[in-house]
Amino acid sequence: MAGLRLIVGLGNPGTEYLRTRHNAGFWFVDALAMRQGERFGFDGKLHGETCKLRIGSESVWLLKPSTFMNKSGIAVASALRYYKIEPEECLVAHDELDLDAGTVRLKFDGGHGGQNGLRDIVTHLGHAKFHRLRVGIGHPGHRDQVTPWVLGRPSAKDEDAIFDGINRALNILPLAVDGQFDKAMQQLHTPGTGNGEQGAGKKAPG
Repeated sequence: MAGLRLIVGLGNPGTEYLRTRHNAGFWFVDALAMRQGERFGFDGKLHGETCKLRIGSESVWLLKPSTFMNKSGIAVASALRYYKIEPEECLVAHDELDLDAGTVRLKFDGGHGGQNGLRDIVTHLGHAKFHRLRVGIGHPGHRDQVTPWVLGRPSAKDEDAIFDGINRALNILPLAVDGQFDKAMQQLHTPGTGNGEQGAGKKAPG
């Protein structure tokens, strides 16, 4: 399978959403850019903020849609067209209710699981054949509590756990970029592996 050329972080724009659980995808790409010493810049034609960096021997674009979460597909479809990147060369990092805080999983294809950003991306692409990095944020316990949960801030303990998970994902990212998804998944999904010396930090941006 081809490697990765575009990594998208999902979230909502604006300072009021910066530290909310729903912005875990933004946290991931922000941590990646920070680790590489790169900065995002706004690109109107792509409806988002972008930056370019090297992971291993590959050049990879990062994208943070500037639309709200439920319109994420506009930016993703625009970036894929503009950069001439196939959907299977794209990784979308997003918050995941069905995983505990700190649990991070790679996945290819499949349903959107009610995640509105994924739902809109699938609508715009007409399929779901792209990679996902599912960043666990935990579940409030009842579906009526989901909206305030995802738009709320995690506890300090959960925030630390989420950033530990993001750090583990960053450490296996070179494998995924190189197309070694099975190996990347094995390391990320197996307890005690995928841990490295470089930390992503324990605090949300801002």
